[in-house]
Amino acid sequence: MVFRNVRKILVIKLRHIGDVLITVPVFRALRENFPDASISALVNSGTEDVLKGNPLIDDVIVFERAIKGLPPLRRYGKELGFLRQIRAGGFDMTVDLTGGDRPAILSFISGARYRLGWRPRNGLPGKRRLYTHLSKPDRKIHTILQNLDIVRRHGIDTSDLSVDLFVPESDMRFVARIIAENGVGRDDVIVHVHPTSRWLFKCWNDKHMAEIIRWLLEEGVTVIVTSSPEKREMGKAARILSLAGPHRRLIDLCGKTTMKQLAAVASAARMFFGVDSAPMHVAAAVDTPVVALFGPSGAFNWGPWDNKESSKFKVQSPMSDNTTHNDNKESSKSGVQSSTILSPYSQRNGMQAFGIHTVIQRGWDCIPCGEDGCGGSKISKCLEDISVSEVKEVISEKLKGTRK
Repeated sequence: MVFRNVRKILVIKLRHIGDVLITVPVFRALRENFPDASISALVNSGTEDVLKGNPLIDDVIVFERAIKGLPPLRRYGKELGFLRQIRAGGFDMTVDLTGGDRPAILSFISGARYRLGWRPRNGLPGKRRLYTHLSKPDRKIHTILQNLDIVRRHGIDTSDLSVDLFVPESDMRFVARIIAENGVGRDDVIVHVHPTSRWLFKCWNDKHMAEIIRWLLEEGVTVIVTSSPEKREMGKAARILSLAGPHRRLIDLCGKTTMKQLAAVASAARMFFGVDSAPMHVAAAVDTPVVALFGPSGAFNWGPWDNKESSKFKVQSPMSDNTTHNDNKESSKSGVQSSTILSPYSQRNGMQAFGIHTVIQRGWDCIPCGEDGCGGSKISKCLEDISVSEVKEVISEKLKGTRK
């Protein structure tokens, strides 16, 4: 597909922090194919830090999620003002990586000549006509590859699938100062533990997590524990730390770091241990080996991404696609040369590794279910079943094989 006179591009990802971070290869593909274009990202408030400072992106536009909680008249006024802002942007191309109704409307309202996105499965009637170029996602592959496929199917590709996160030197110094103040030597082993998630059904048993932290400390490891400042996560982290007990090598930074500072913590560590969460993706982005506990989610979609190994999952770009909203066909039906995309986590469930990262998960037939705990209980039995001893074994092996 030949795209002409593309001077301004808007990429829309109105999701959570981890979802936004792993869109980076799409921006790289756009930059490599349109080197002179201005590329903007549109993201939800609170997620913008993972893209700021990235030279692939010229501007980060923030949608304030608080708008949704305003009284109707004020909300409509704010929404209308935001639509006008997007329209005034003069974009020639939009790439919707979200898939909801709002980004579909924003893509159309932008007035862009080219509007790329996934084929809608639900939502507004006639929603597919808000786009000009549609792709049918392969939901069995990693989300990074799914995102890239939206542009790749139309001839926009890159050979570099790494996920970059740019951490200011000031944040690196902030973390270095804390480490030094706690008496940690240059040769001491540091493990970054992030035991919480915004979704508590993705979290492990508090006693088990505390036992791992205590074991690491007894092994002479310095443990830095972090969590978001959100009330429920802070409460869970506090319970875990209470069970682990005080220790001179335990550094509590729960609720005390920005996203960039959290990345600096991960960068300073020999290893990251935690659950399926945004900080897991952050640690992988700064090339720190990850051991992650997975429950109801599929690692084949969301496992930590190894930047150095990612080149193995480059596939030959398909032929150009002429799919438009006028003929209402997807790229898979328009004569595009098909190709098989390999995914780094090839199993449906169970323990898997991708490069320096390891996912611990049960191999049960019900996984991944995508549910918020078994029977809506907010407790995932598949996570509860993971034993302390098997986690210790994986972490021990990981620490033997890593050096910072």
